[in-house]
Amino acid sequence: DIIRGKDLYIRTDQRKRKLRKNLQKIFERIYNKLKEDLRKEGKTKQMTEAEERYNHDAQFFKIREDWWDANRKEVWQAITCGIHGANYFHNTCTGKFKTENNCRCAISDVPTYFDYVPQYLR
Repeated sequence: DIIRGKDLYIRTDQRKRKLRKNLQKIFERIYNKLKEDLRKEGKTKQMTEAEERYNHDAQFFKIREDWWDANRKEVWQAITCGIHGANYFHNTCTGKFKTENNCRCAISDVPTYFDYVPQYLR
């Protein structure tokens, strides 16, 4: 939700503005790097398409959505599975065992299908 600009948790306007400005800078750099890479590779058609899609979006919402679509699985893997040796998984109710095989890592699917459901409805 933060990446997509839909986070409802931040309550103060100052923190919202700071986060929004930081995300705008990050995705502006991603956009500029995309254009640079396409130009270097001689992919003028793809560069033109990227400019048409993203150029008139000052907040970079479109590229943020596209980035999230392309990376959501990897983000979830990094959050839950990329923490070998950490205590992310707690003992079960009986207190004897942690979840076997780190549970979600074995499945490798993102556990939520609610990406586009507002937080307060989840």
